Amino acid sequence: MIVEVVGGAEERPEVRVVDVDDLTGLHLALGAVTDEEADQVLRDAGLGRMADAETGVLDVAALRAAAEPQAGAADWAQQWDGMLRYAGNEGWLADDGATVQVHVESAAGA
Repeated sequence: MIVEVVGGAEERPEVRVVDVDDLTGLHLALGAVTDEEADQVLRDAGLGRMADAETGVLDVAALRAAAEPQAGAADWAQQWDGMLRYAGNEGWLADDGATVQVHVESAAGA
């Protein structure tokens, strides 16, 4: 699953959740936006924030709410739970399960 922040209409950044059926990985992909723009659009969308240039912090409930309606896999909920278990085992999931840390990558071509 990818959370993309890319230049949108009138060069205003927009956020979208894509590849929702691929729950083997989760990252934040930034297009031609600054870290500050990415942080603001994530906050405005209620999806999270930038921790630093290499790390994003996503709201688990908001991410699920954005992704699940697009899901096509019959066992998507189980895969989602597995992804969060893995994130927890790696130390990326907050103790209360409300947020998950993700790596920031370039959204080349976005």
